[in-house]
Amino acid sequence: MGQPFTDDVVAAVRRHMNGDHADDSLLICRSLGGRPDATAAAMTGMDGDGIDFTAVVDGRDVPVRVPFSRPLTERAEVRPEVVRMYREACAALGLPPRS
Repeated sequence: MGQPFTDDVVAAVRRHMNGDHADDSLLICRSLGGRPDATAAAMTGMDGDGIDFTAVVDGRDVPVRVPFSRPLTERAEVRPEVVRMYREACAALGLPPRS
């Protein structure tokens, strides 16, 4: 699909995820990103097809790409999709999601 989001939108989402939801990013990387051994994660970017993270695995930075469930074209679609990812990650890891 490519990049429907401006650099400002990506930067704002990245700041929010890394500032307020670092633990959620780690859960997403551990489950949906296929990195159960990750000890930390930070969002690095996104486009209409997915979100990119850097996960720390065995002390090394490893890129992790998690696809969205469908192509996104508007900023308003990002939050519900990331919440879906978080809830799916919690379910996969057997953890209760926040309410």
